[in-house]
Amino acid sequence: MSARLLVNGEPSTTVSAFDRGLSYGDGLFETIRFVRGVAPLWERHMARLHEGCLRLRQPLPDEETLLREAGRVIDGTEHAVVRITLTRGVGERGYAPPPAPAPTRIVAGFDAPVMSGDAYAAGLRVRWCETQLAAQPLLAGLKHLNRLEQVLARAEWSDPAIGEGLLRDLDGRLISGTMTNLFAVLGGVLVTPALDRCGVAGVARAEVLAHRPEAQMRDMHPAELANASELFLSSSVRGILPVQALGDTVYVPGPVTRALQRHWRGLGFPMEQA
Repeated sequence: MSARLLVNGEPSTTVSAFDRGLSYGDGLFETIRFVRGVAPLWERHMARLHEGCLRLRQPLPDEETLLREAGRVIDGTEHAVVRITLTRGVGERGYAPPPAPAPTRIVAGFDAPVMSGDAYAAGLRVRWCETQLAAQPLLAGLKHLNRLEQVLARAEWSDPAIGEGLLRDLDGRLISGTMTNLFAVLGGVLVTPALDRCGVAGVARAEVLAHRPEAQMRDMHPAELANASELFLSSSVRGILPVQALGDTVYVPGPVTRALQRHWRGLGFPMEQA
C-alpha cells in the first residue's frame, strides 16, 4: 500500500513550516509493527513514548487516540508498520519551548518491509561504521527526532550484501546498530551494551531483556565480539536477526538466538522468523 497519513486526526500530508519538530527536531517517534491489526509490542512502545514525553517535558498523548488512528491508517493491511510522530507543535522562533504547547500528532501507515527467510535462518553480514555517537545522558535511550548520526552512519555503505552497521561512541564503546540493538553471548552469558550515555533503547531489546532477565547490560568494547559464540540484532520491525559475519569474523546462530526467535513467533510475529 502507499503511505496513509493522519495529522492531528485528519488526512493530510503537510505540517506547518513553523513546527518545532521540523525546526529543531523537538519531538519523538515510534515505529510499530502490526500483524493482522495487532501490535504485539504496543504497550512497550507506549511506555517508551510516555517516558520520552516526561523527559522532554512534552504533553503526554492519549493512547486510545493513537491506537484508533493507527487502525485507520493500516485498515485492511495484513503486515504493516505504523510510525507515530509527536512534536511539540508550532512555536515562536527561538529555542525556548512554548509555555502551553499544542503537540502535532502524525500517524502514518506503511507496508511492512519484506525480509528474506535467509536473514532469519543464516543471518546478516554487518560492518563497523566510522560515524560515532556523541554522549548525551539526558537523551540517552529515547527515540527522539534528531537521527542525523544514524543518517550519516547509514550513508557510509551502499553494498546490498551488508545488512547493518555497528556504532560506537566517542570513547570507542560499542552501542548498537544504526537501526537495531545488539546482543552477544560471551562465555555463556547474554550481554547487550549499556545505553546510559547515548543510543536508542529499542522495544525489542526491552522484550529480550524481560524474557531473559539474567542478561547483562554493561559497557562493551568491539574486541569482545571476536570471542562471542553468538551475535544477533533486535528490531521491533524486523525481529531477531542473527549476525552471520562481522568483517572477517563468522558466526553461527546458536541456541540463545534460536530460542529468542521462537519467543518472537510466540508473540504473534510472522513465522518467517526461523
